[in-house]
Amino acid sequence: MLVEKKIPFRYFFRQVRADVARVLVFAIGFELLELYFGKSMPIIPGQLATILGSAISLILAFKINQSYDRWWEARKVWGAIVNDSRSFALQVKAFLLDDLLGAAAAQAAVKQLVHRQIAWCYSLSQALRGEDATANLASLLTAEELAYIRQHNNKPLALLALHANHLKALRQQQALESYEHVQLDSTLVRLCDSMGKAERINSTVFPMTYRLLVHMFIYLFLVALSLSLVETVGLVEVPILLAFATIFFLLEKTATYLQDPFRNKPTDTPMTAISRTIEINLKQLLDEKEIPQPVTAESFYLM
Repeated sequence: MLVEKKIPFRYFFRQVRADVARVLVFAIGFELLELYFGKSMPIIPGQLATILGSAISLILAFKINQSYDRWWEARKVWGAIVNDSRSFALQVKAFLLDDLLGAAAAQAAVKQLVHRQIAWCYSLSQALRGEDATANLASLLTAEELAYIRQHNNKPLALLALHANHLKALRQQQALESYEHVQLDSTLVRLCDSMGKAERINSTVFPMTYRLLVHMFIYLFLVALSLSLVETVGLVEVPILLAFATIFFLLEKTATYLQDPFRNKPTDTPMTAISRTIEINLKQLLDEKEIPQPVTAESFYLM
């Protein structure tokens, strides 16, 4: 996620340099055609470029709005995960009965459940980014738990299954009352629902034809603008055209990146930072001594 720091110009330029280079080539090409074949060049009225520019502006505004809706939905999903993870830890800590399990056994059960929830957050974030969903979980899970989830294609779902089995066992030991078990089960259902929403966003592809059409219409507008300007302003047409090209292509690239909020780019949802925040909060609820530091932005974005 982009943060409130000065974004380097090279980041912007890197996104659009290929398109701007193409625009520069045909802008210079039209200048040469005007120089040598000026009388044979078609006369393009400026109104055509104006109409095309207005239409493309509306299309880009619509695309950016739709892309931002996807990004914002992804951020709301992870906001719900933060809330439900905290609720789960608070419920587990309050519900487990020390007098039936014993203080040491109850504390161990709480720690195992809370650490597994932290591992679930990291595992989900890594799975959504297409990374190893079991990486860096050895300090949070037992060897048996790691071996179990490695057998599953959906590692975060396997962790929720371990949660459900663990809570069922505690209920059978009467360490949880029926109502408390239902409350914890409801929290697991909400976590599973949030996971499904994130997976739906990640697996639903934004229509590629729409992006290609927008890209093509931008080039059509720039060609029409170049042909209309070359007759009136001469060489000044080149910087004007490059300025318009940079603006339109940057807007189009911004929309393209926002529509994929889990693809490990500077504009994506900062799942690693959110998972670290959950880890800090939950470990402090357990009164643990070794608390990690929050993830900070090393550059102009937060992962």
